Amino acid sequence: MLALIALHFLAAAAAPVLVRMVDRKAFLILALAPLATFAWAVARAGDVTGSPDGAVTQTMSWIPSLRFDLAFQMATVNWLMVMLVSGIGALVLFYCAFYFRENDSEIWRFSGVLTAFAGSMLGLVLADDLLLMYVFWELTTVLSYLLIGHNPERKANRRAAMNALLVTTFGGLTMLIGIVIVGQEAQTYRISQIVADPPGGTAVTVAMLLILVGAVSKSALIPFHFWLPGAMAAPTPVSAYLHAAAMVKAGVYLIAVLEPAFADIPGWRPILLTLGLLTMIVGGLRALRQYDIKLLLAYGTVSQLGFLIAMVGAGTRSAALAGLALVTAHAFFKATLFLVVGIIDRSTGTRDLRELTGLSRRMPALFVITLLAAASMAGIPPLFGFTAKEAGFNAFIDLGADLGWSGGGWVPLFAIVVGSALTVAYTSRFVWGAFADKAGRAPLRLDRPSTGFMAAPAILAAASLAFGFLGSDLTRHFSTYADRFPTGVHHNSIALWHGLGLPLGLSVLCVIAGVTLFVARRPVAKAQRDIAHRVRLPDAEQAYYRLMHGVDRLAVEVTGRTQRGSLPLYLSVILLVVLAVPGGAL
Repeated sequence: MLALIALHFLAAAAAPVLVRMVDRKAFLILALAPLATFAWAVARAGDVTGSPDGAVTQTMSWIPSLRFDLAFQMATVNWLMVMLVSGIGALVLFYCAFYFRENDSEIWRFSGVLTAFAGSMLGLVLADDLLLMYVFWELTTVLSYLLIGHNPERKANRRAAMNALLVTTFGGLTMLIGIVIVGQEAQTYRISQIVADPPGGTAVTVAMLLILVGAVSKSALIPFHFWLPGAMAAPTPVSAYLHAAAMVKAGVYLIAVLEPAFADIPGWRPILLTLGLLTMIVGGLRALRQYDIKLLLAYGTVSQLGFLIAMVGAGTRSAALAGLALVTAHAFFKATLFLVVGIIDRSTGTRDLRELTGLSRRMPALFVITLLAAASMAGIPPLFGFTAKEAGFNAFIDLGADLGWSGGGWVPLFAIVVGSALTVAYTSRFVWGAFADKAGRAPLRLDRPSTGFMAAPAILAAASLAFGFLGSDLTRHFSTYADRFPTGVHHNSIALWHGLGLPLGLSVLCVIAGVTLFVARRPVAKAQRDIAHRVRLPDAEQAYYRLMHGVDRLAVEVTGRTQRGSLPLYLSVILLVVLAVPGGAL
């Protein structure tokens, strides 16, 4: 495992030389690193998912005095994330060879940073030490900052990169405090050992809630959700990889790993269910108001991340099984749609759905790819998104009974039905906006994409279709993780057909309600504007900017009062610090 991580960083270091030698074709060579990782993970599938205790491990001593080892483990959740990070990473790097133009002066840096990010993400999901995991966690933060700010000459890129850096760094530092507390209480930082024998007490409860701050900020949940749509200033391959399949899943991954041991601590479920479901609804409503199809997908991603967090945070066997299925389905369809947006942008020069017209006739192959991915996102059978969402409905129908809640389980179920209806609505808006004929709009000049350019989204769209028929195999693989939770009132499974029951009825209801919202999009948009004008709801982004302005102002005031060119003042400050710090320690 360490060798595969090192391979990514060696490839990243070689990227500038490869770009100088073969220009954008260097991406094809760089894609071999995640491809080799994907092949290795496929070969280890039986070792990992063949039994409840199956795992591949590796440990190397690093800093013995701090009990800090290079410890890696690949159990079921790690294996799934490795498959997604490496498989989609290889496809995105392949896609980059066609996305960027010849002699692009910036791809020497971009190629290295993206490959290094893939290696960092691989280290994050394989690390079996909380401190080691945190190192890779912050590496992904720094590298995502560089990727979002790929074009530093544009103010939007600089601002979006800084917002993402500050928000996720705040969450990461908060999480670090929780990590240290948990490690000290457990007398180990090994994740596998902590989950197998979890410590208890008030300190651990506080620590886990601090760790949740890092998880929800990384996965863009309310109130940290605003950084993700801003990050769409990055090149489209970054959006397809970091913001659909990899980095934003880090919070979901961490919650899933810790869930079997800590789901019952005070505050865990209420926080994750409330923030997740609220984010799902708010993100869906915001997506309905977007004209930039990439920004529409960004808010849709925020909405789906809320759904994923609520599902993996519910802490039941049924929800755990559905959560892994939803994580996989989301990576497939959302990465596909972002890659499609990149092709449309490169082919037409715009992402504004008010200007795009007639692409279903002029780009039929791309339209079919989009329909498959969009149908999966909307939960239309027989796509994988449908089977995963059906499992999610099953889990939340039984949530109250599984957790012993008297009637309270229907509130989360109602919320995911509303969120899923909004998903159908903004999915319809995306397909219509990108491909439908618009009255009064002249067709745009079109540069037809090559077959290679469409290969990556085509493969992912085909996976969305194929996995819809693999429910029994997926249930078997994912059950090695789900079986770590108490058995619920019924044995949930991933399947294309659960019979004529409530889950199917809810799926039909979501589709009907979503299509209705799309057809009535003009009055719906007007209602949203009227409500926004009449009801001043809290705005997390504006609160963030006010906070940052306050910090800047405070810095100016402190600097103005302390840096006055006075030698006695400087010496006094130094003396006070020298006396206070050692004195306080003593």
